[in-house]
Amino acid sequence: MQSKKLSNKINEENIIIDYAMRYGNPSIFSKMNLLQKSGCEKIIILPLYPQYAAPTTATVCDEVYRVLMKMRWQPSLQIVPHYESEPLYIDALKKSLEKKISELNWKPDLVVASYHGIPKKYFDKGDPYHCYCHKTTRLLSEKINNKIEIRTTFQSRFGPQEWLQPYTDKTLENLPKEGKKKVLVICPGFSSDCVETLEEINMQGKETFIDNGGKNFETVPCLNDSEEHIELLHYLIDKYFIK
Repeated sequence: MQSKKLSNKINEENIIIDYAMRYGNPSIFSKMNLLQKSGCEKIIILPLYPQYAAPTTATVCDEVYRVLMKMRWQPSLQIVPHYESEPLYIDALKKSLEKKISELNWKPDLVVASYHGIPKKYFDKGDPYHCYCHKTTRLLSEKINNKIEIRTTFQSRFGPQEWLQPYTDKTLENLPKEGKKKVLVICPGFSSDCVETLEEINMQGKETFIDNGGKNFETVPCLNDSEEHIELLHYLIDKYFIK
């Protein structure tokens, strides 16, 4: 729906808006081949990761380059950079957060901003992801005039190595002991709701929180295909169009 709504907003016959998956289908390989067959000569790649990280944004770029290396085709190629502090993005998060709070019949003691984690070794090597996540949280907190505490955590870790901390699951486990028994979770690093938000946070995270003494738990939907998100995506790519 994001690509369809964005296409409708741009409303230009000679501009194709399409999507691909880094790990899954439709693949970047299949879509790049489709664009070649469609006669495209100028391509704009928008990685839907607001906060840059080597395992996410960078791998999208790497895959695009790998595909092009095997094709006898050299289009003009531009990559839209990270947008963790873009005002339209922060405004969209603010509106989604405030909308959810207005729908509750209880006041959150805390908002948890949960981002997808990465191994700590990436941070140690200079990956800026950790800083970008904290920057988004800070800007969002300032945007709502610090009316409620927003705490940054990291989810979706696996394997024995250390990942970015604090961990979301451990935080949710310990919050009731701190007296934070009414919690709202927002996932700013995810452009669309997925298994990490719908299952890991909204189901498993909620269960962990309630089982450890929590009272109220809700999640803020991702930006998905909201009007504010489509406006943001349009803004991010519009500057690359030939006027």
